[in-house]
Amino acid sequence: MSTPAPTSAATEASGGFTFENWEEHPVGPTEAPFPRLARATVTNAFTGVVTAPETSCSYAIVYTGESTGTFTGMELVTGTVGGRKGSFVLEERGTFDATGTRCGFEVVPGSATAELAGLTGSGSFVYRHGDTSVEYAFSYDLP
Repeated sequence: MSTPAPTSAATEASGGFTFENWEEHPVGPTEAPFPRLARATVTNAFTGVVTAPETSCSYAIVYTGESTGTFTGMELVTGTVGGRKGSFVLEERGTFDATGTRCGFEVVPGSATAELAGLTGSGSFVYRHGDTSVEYAFSYDLP
């Protein structure tokens, strides 16, 4: 009889981040009202369980109205998770409207390096227009 492999429980954590830089550029024709495409290059600073003073993020944005739409993005995070150092990539997908932004994210499988190798996890955040910091929730597992 074999012994079952040990399982690990995900760590539930939270923290915050701030937008350090946001550069957005239209893609394709800008005369048509909607839908419109844009790309954005963003730098964020994370605190909490994820600590990263400067991330690199790229978004593809679809505007379906003046202040509504969806986006997808990839964010390279270099710093620490739970005190362990390394880098990893978050795949992000969300929506926005006049009140703010809702986003879910997941660690890209195989993207974690150094002490974070094997990191898995997912999370979310809600940004409300006017907030200077955004709170995130992150459920993760490290081998």
